[in-house]
Amino acid sequence: MEKIIVEVMPKPEILDPQGRAIQGVFNRDGHELVLGVRQGKRFEISVNGPITDELLDEIEELAANVLSNPIIETYAIYADEGDGE
Repeated sequence: MEKIIVEVMPKPEILDPQGRAIQGVFNRDGHELVLGVRQGKRFEISVNGPITDELLDEIEELAANVLSNPIIETYAIYADEGDGE
């Protein structure tokens, strides 16, 4: 079974209060080298069969219309190389 990963992140110009809260915890715990945190979403989509250009086009449409809000988020799609399982 093949897997496609879709990662969704807030656009750089969009405030990320969750990321800022996580950064605050890191800094309070003494991790001053952490300069910023952005929190996003990761979707693992299992597919039956090989990953083709047509399948990636279909996942692209789902990412744009279902998994993300194109006004405030960006997304990246890639095949999961896995660990041989």
